[in-house]
Amino acid sequence: QVHVVESGGGFVQPGGSLRLSCAASGVIFRDNNMAWYRQAPGMHRELVATITPSKQTLYADTWKGRSTISRDDAGNTVYLQLNSLKPEDTAVYYCNILQYWGKGTPVNVSS
Repeated sequence: QVHVVESGGGFVQPGGSLRLSCAASGVIFRDNNMAWYRQAPGMHRELVATITPSKQTLYADTWKGRSTISRDDAGNTVYLQLNSLKPEDTAVYYCNILQYWGKGTPVNVSS
């Protein structure tokens, strides 16, 4: 059985930073692309960043220069560092591997 669990979200002021974590089990983590998405209230889920097994990365335009995705294959964990956060970044952030999704971790950017 596959489990995907995100953590690290919370409340942060504009301009602040957060580091999100995603732990996956029950799947061969090191062989698969990993991705982070976000979904704001009333909006579609959208891509934030992806990372391949060879650690090639891709970022949505709005996140270029403001985020870093990384992976620790030994720990079956993928990370997402979010910097210079804006109120419009408020959303639930989800981790994805293959067809599996976690339940998300909420990020609230507010003064």
